Amino acid sequence: MPITESRRRANEKYLKEKVEDIRIRVPMGRKAIIREHAKRHGESVNSFIIRAVNETMERDCE
Repeated sequence: MPITESRRRANEKYLKEKVEDIRIRVPMGRKAIIREHAKRHGESVNSFIIRAVNETMERDCE
């Protein structure tokens, strides 16, 4: 089912107001490894990266 115009506008508004983008670069082949790791743990790549960053920051502050 195609996305409606109102849903598209709502998505754009949410992304503009609630989230920021960070672009990362990884060595060739590493993207597939990261994607597979996230999949094995039932996460999206985005969720996995956010969790990894949060856990590292918590650990570093101890």
